[in-house]
Amino acid sequence: MADAIVLITTQADQVSEAAKKIVEIPGVKDVYSVAGDVDLVAIVSADDFDDLSMIIPDGIAKVPGVAGTQTLMAFRTYSREDDLAAFDLGGD
Repeated sequence: MADAIVLITTQADQVSEAAKKIVEIPGVKDVYSVAGDVDLVAIVSADDFDDLSMIIPDGIAKVPGVAGTQTLMAFRTYSREDDLAAFDLGGD
């Protein structure tokens, strides 16, 4: 499994429209409208890292209104739920 966090800058009047199109792209799990230097944050999940190239530059970056993207590749996932489950199973 390959996961990425994509920071997305949009044209000022296209935030909502771009978000609605991006969330429809297969592999995009969630899209958040955020305050700060970027307008949207997308959580992307694919079977492998090669698939991310189809989702991000060939998908998200080509959505009308998207002005730019920055991709953060996830190497390892840490989850509070995973930690609690391991504790319940007797893990350290």
